[in-house]
Amino acid sequence: MAVTGTAPTEELQRALRAAVRGEVDFSASGRALVTMDASNYRRVPAGVVAPRDADDVAAALAVCREHGVPVVARGGGTSVAGQATGEGVVLDFTRHMHRIVDVDPAARTAVVQPGVVLDRLREAAAPHGLTFGPDPSTHGRCTLGGMIGNNACGSHTVAWGTTADNVRALDVLTYDGRCARLTRGAGTDGLPAELAEGVTALVEGHLAVLRTGFPALPRRMSGYALDALLPERGRDWTRAFTGSEGTLGVLTRATVRLVEMPAARVLLVLGYPDESAAADAARALLPLAPLTVEGMAADLVAGPAAALLPPGGAWLFVEAGGASAAEAAARAEELRRAAGAGGHALVTDAAGQRALWRVREDAAGTATRLPDGGEAWPGWEDCAVPPQRLGAYLRDFRALLAAYDLRGAPFGHFGEGCVHVRLSTDPTTAEGLRRYREFSRDMADLVVSHGGSLSGEHGDGQARAELLPRMYGDDVVRLFERFKDLWDPAGGLNPGMLVRPYRLDENLRFAVLPRRPVDVEFAYPEDRGDFAVAVRRCVGIAKCRQTTAGDGDDVMCPSYRVTGQEQHSTRGRARLLHEMLAGEVVTDGWRSPEVHEALDLCLACKGCRSDCPVGVDMATYKAEFLHHHYAGRLRPAAHYAMGWLPVWLRAAAALRAGALLGGAARVPPLAAAAKRLAGIDARRELPVPAREPFTRWWRAGGGNAAGRGRTDRPGRLSRPAVVLWPDTFTTHFSPAVGRAAVTVLEEAGLRVLVPPRPVCCGLTWISTGQLTRARAVARRTLDVLAPALAAGLPVAGLEPSCTAALRTDLPQLLPDDPRAAQLASAVRTFAQVLVERDWQPPRVDRPVAGQTHCHQHAVLGDAAERELRRRAGLTGELSGGCCGLAGNFGFEKGHFDVSVACAEEQLLPSVRRAPSGTAVLADGFSCRTQLAQLAGVQGQHLAEVLSQALKTAGGTGRK
Repeated sequence: MAVTGTAPTEELQRALRAAVRGEVDFSASGRALVTMDASNYRRVPAGVVAPRDADDVAAALAVCREHGVPVVARGGGTSVAGQATGEGVVLDFTRHMHRIVDVDPAARTAVVQPGVVLDRLREAAAPHGLTFGPDPSTHGRCTLGGMIGNNACGSHTVAWGTTADNVRALDVLTYDGRCARLTRGAGTDGLPAELAEGVTALVEGHLAVLRTGFPALPRRMSGYALDALLPERGRDWTRAFTGSEGTLGVLTRATVRLVEMPAARVLLVLGYPDESAAADAARALLPLAPLTVEGMAADLVAGPAAALLPPGGAWLFVEAGGASAAEAAARAEELRRAAGAGGHALVTDAAGQRALWRVREDAAGTATRLPDGGEAWPGWEDCAVPPQRLGAYLRDFRALLAAYDLRGAPFGHFGEGCVHVRLSTDPTTAEGLRRYREFSRDMADLVVSHGGSLSGEHGDGQARAELLPRMYGDDVVRLFERFKDLWDPAGGLNPGMLVRPYRLDENLRFAVLPRRPVDVEFAYPEDRGDFAVAVRRCVGIAKCRQTTAGDGDDVMCPSYRVTGQEQHSTRGRARLLHEMLAGEVVTDGWRSPEVHEALDLCLACKGCRSDCPVGVDMATYKAEFLHHHYAGRLRPAAHYAMGWLPVWLRAAAALRAGALLGGAARVPPLAAAAKRLAGIDARRELPVPAREPFTRWWRAGGGNAAGRGRTDRPGRLSRPAVVLWPDTFTTHFSPAVGRAAVTVLEEAGLRVLVPPRPVCCGLTWISTGQLTRARAVARRTLDVLAPALAAGLPVAGLEPSCTAALRTDLPQLLPDDPRAAQLASAVRTFAQVLVERDWQPPRVDRPVAGQTHCHQHAVLGDAAERELRRRAGLTGELSGGCCGLAGNFGFEKGHFDVSVACAEEQLLPSVRRAPSGTAVLADGFSCRTQLAQLAGVQGQHLAEVLSQALKTAGGTGRK
C-alpha cells in the first residue's frame, strides 16, 4: 500500500493497540508533545507508539505499512534540523527500549537499545575506566539511537571520533519488514540479499562520482555517507547507515565501541581578540593531540560566567589528558605555549571544569537570545569546513551576515572546523522568510567555496536538505534518492527528510501561533509582553529532561525526574502551551484539560528560570494559565484554603486562636475533616500556627521597637536601618526565625524596622493563579511600604519564596506601578544584607547539611549565603534540587507521592548521611516542614544558627 499518511485514525489506532504491547497514544496531549524537536519545525503526528522491544517495533511497522502511514523514530527529541518530527506514527524509544544490554570491558564494547541516554551508558562504562567518545552538549538527555541517526559528535570527537567511528554493529528493521544486521568489516552477511545486491550495484556503477564528489573533512554530515561503501574504504555498512536520520531503517539494537578515559584532565581556556583569531589558532593545536578544541565568541557570555574566563573576545576550550595530574598539566602547558593566546586560565579542579563546560554546553540555548534581548533561531546551525579554512570562513561568514543585516554568535568545534550559530532571522513574517531563503542559498555557496559541508553535526533534516544540490550537485543527490529507495521502496520512513525534502520554510512552528498578543496578566517584559513569545522561548534542547540533577547545582525539572514523562518536563509543558495557542491539536484554549494535567505536577520551583539555558519560567506560565483556566469558575478547595492562607492566619491571630487550632490539629477526626475540606492530602500533617506571631512579639517590644527586650545602646537611632519583611510563614509558623534575624541584624549594627501594618508578597495567590487578588494585595503592600521605599531603605527577606516573589513577580504583575520595581531593587536576602554590611559572624565551626531553597537558587542566588557560612565556619555544601513540598504543592491531594520522591532525590539522603553535630540548614518553611514530616529532622534558618552562636559567644560578632 502506498504511503499517504491519511489512514483513518480510529482504524489505525485499533490495529496498533491489537498488535503492540507497548503504549499507543493518539490523545491530543500525546500528539502535542512530539509535534516539535529542537528545530524551527513542527509536524503533527497521527499518534505515538512506545514499543517495548524489537518485536513491538516490527508489529508497529507492519500495521503502519498495511495502512500506508509513515513512521518516524524518536529518541530525546533534541534534533536541530527537524528530523525528529513527523505526520504519521512516532516511535518513542525513551519509555521502554532504554536498556544497556551488555558492557564488555575486555572487548571495550557495549550493546544498547536505541532509547538509552548517553550519560547512562557513560555511567555504566566509567567503573571500567571507559567511556563512549562522542559527547554532544545534550549528553544528559540525547539517546544512542538519535546519535546514530544523526552521526552525533560533541566536544571530544577531535580525539575519539564521531558516532560513526564508534559503531560496531547495528540491528535494523526496514519499513517493509526486512531485518538487517550491519556489522563493520563483515560485508553483506547480515543484509537481505536484494538490498545488498542493489546497493552494491549502485556503488559499483558510480565509483568515479563517489570518489570525487564528497569533500574530505572530519565533520561532513550532509547527505548519505555513500562513499563509505567504496571498496578502498572497506564497504562499511555501519558508517553508511549512521547519519541517515531514520530514513533507511529503524534501529533496534547497537553495538558500540568504548574508549579509555584518561586518569586526569586539565582544562585550558585560551583568550583571543575574536573568533577568527581563535579559529586560526585552533589548527596549530591539533598535532599536539588535545582531547578537545572548542570555540565560542563573547556574544554568548554574560553575567557571572564572564568572570570565569580570561580576557578576550573569543575563547578556545582545550582539554588535555594524561595518566597522572602532572602529565595532564604538562600537556596543557605544551598546548598553551603553542596557542599564541592573549590570556589563559588553567583549571585543574573538577568543579571549576564543570562550571566552564556548562558555559560552553549551554551555548545552544543561550545563543537563542541576543545580548539586546532579541531572538535568534537555528536553521543555519552547524556547517563545517576544513579546520585550516575555518578562520577565513568565519571572516567571510561575518561579512555575509552584515550584508543581510543579520546577527549571530558563533560557537562550536573549532578543532574540526564545525561552527554552530543561531541567527536573528524573523521566521514569523513573509519578508523575514524570503530574506532567510536568499541568505541560506548564499551561505550554502560560501560553505562549498571553502570545501565544506552544510551540516557538520546535526544532520540536514528539513533545514538544509533542500540545499544539498548546491553542495553535491544533482548527480550525487539522485544517487541519494536511489539509495533511499533501495532501503525504503514505499518511502514510509521519515518522508521529507534528506531526499525529496520539504522546503526549508515549510512546516514552521511559528506559523501556527497567534499573530497578535493574547490578553495576559503578567507583563513578560523580556518577551515584549507577548505570551506566545514567552512560550516559544523553549527551543527544545531539553536540558529539563536530564534524569539526575547536575552535581547538586541544578533544580530543573524535579517532576520530570520523578515521573520520567515528557508532559512533566519543562519542555513538555511549553510544547502543550504552544499547541494550546495554536489551537489545532489542543483545542480548548485556556480551558484545556491537557495543559491543566501537565501543569498540575509543576512544583512552580522556578528551577527552569535559571537552569534552562533560554530562561523558560514555567512557574509564571502556570500561574497565568490557572488564572485564565478558572476565570468565572469554582476552583479546587486547596486554592481557597492555601491560596488565601495569609487571610486565614491573620484572622486566627486576631482571634488568638493559634493554640485552639494547634489542639484541633492533634485530634485525628478533626484534622482529617479539615484536610478533606481544604483539599489537603490525608497523609500530610497540618502545620500549626505559633501561639505568638512574630509581628505581635515585635509590637509588644521585641527587638528595638521600643527599646525593650535588648539593652539599648547609645546612637541606636543613628544606625543604618533595614526593613525586615514579615512574611506569612515566618510571622505565623516560624516566629523564632524572625526573632533570631532581629538579634543578628542588630548585632551587625543595623536598626531593624518592621512594617506597621500587614504586608504580603501575594505568593500564595500567585501560585494558585488568583492574579487579580494577588495584584490587589501587592498594591496595598506598596502603599504600606511607600515611606520606606521613598527613604531608599533595604528590605531584608527571610523566606526565600516570598523574597523571590518581591524580586520578580510583583514587577511583572504591576508594571505600571514604579514602586514595584523600586521594591524589587530594594529587596535583599538576610545574608546579602549582612555581607553587604561586611559583618563578621561568630565562629560556629560545624558541618552543614540541608538544601538551598529552589527559589533562592533560581531567582536570588546564594553567593552571599555561601560567604556568610564560610565566615562562620559552617563547612560543606547544601544539596540542590527541590524539597518537593514547594508551598501548597506538596499538601494538595494527588501530589504526595511526587512530593516525597522529590525529597528523596537529594534533600533527605543528604541529611541522613550527615554526621552527628551537623547543622541542618533550610531557610525555606517548606523545606523545614518537609524535613520534619518525612525525616523527623528539625531544620534551621541560617539566622537561627547565627543567633544561637551569638548567645553562646556573648555577642562577639564584629561589625
